[in-house]
Amino acid sequence: MPELPDITVYIEALEVRILNQTLERVRVARPFLLRTATPPIQAVEGKRVRELRRVGKRIAIGLESDLWLVLHLMIAGRLHWAKRNAKLSPKRNLAALDFPQGTLLLTEAGSQRRASMHIVQGENGLAELDPGGLEVLSADLDSFAARLTSANHTLKRALTDPRLFSGIGNAYSDEILHRAPLSPVALTQKMNGEEIARLYDATRSALIEWTDRLRAEAHGDFPENVTAFREAMAVHGKYGQPCPRCGTKVQRIRYASNETHYCPKCQTGGKLLADRGLSRLMKQDWPRTLEELESLKRKNS
Repeated sequence: MPELPDITVYIEALEVRILNQTLERVRVARPFLLRTATPPIQAVEGKRVRELRRVGKRIAIGLESDLWLVLHLMIAGRLHWAKRNAKLSPKRNLAALDFPQGTLLLTEAGSQRRASMHIVQGENGLAELDPGGLEVLSADLDSFAARLTSANHTLKRALTDPRLFSGIGNAYSDEILHRAPLSPVALTQKMNGEEIARLYDATRSALIEWTDRLRAEAHGDFPENVTAFREAMAVHGKYGQPCPRCGTKVQRIRYASNETHYCPKCQTGGKLLADRGLSRLMKQDWPRTLEELESLKRKNS
């Protein structure tokens, strides 16, 4: 799922291309995409773009008449800049926004259709789509600490909860926790002041660094290589590969359609975190340390 760094770079690319331009036409290939009926989609056509804004992981396009067209890409949605009036293919494209200088295409890979488009009126309508997460890059340490400890969650859950923190998802939460370094299953209300400060600094530095990286990669072009798995990442998507800090093999916890990646030496004191599915299968035989896991692999090979 595109997160704060990806969305920021998308918005910067869009500002160059569509700010102060007229949205001539909106073409929707899949009716499920549009999640609102009032105002109607025709209301935004012919309106000039006045502002672009990130709302959590959403891209909000502000238009004349105080209208907002809001895109949520979810996991597999992506944006592409194409020539004006580019063909809208129902097999791949969900929608097209036509401007005088080109067309913004919204695509979604896979069969699960989760991306969405909303048309809302005014700041109040926009606020209804905002989960309310704290903007860490503009928040001080005290505000961060208060939000983090407002409920007793694991760090992984807290960082990725859009009601607590804005724009952070599965990929960058892994990178933040490795940078901290802190366990993804540490409980927020059991953290001390030093650990909270470390997490605050790691969150800000990781988001800023990756935004700068993605901006540099785009070279002023429209960002096309938007992915949750990047070669320069420390642990996310790096299961079985060496931790860049200590060389220990990166481990993972799998749940539903997501995975959490971490370094057992840097983040959990050498302890392996129980993968829910494997733990149920292996029960008491689940290895507690990386050494036990490697021994078990050799035994079964």
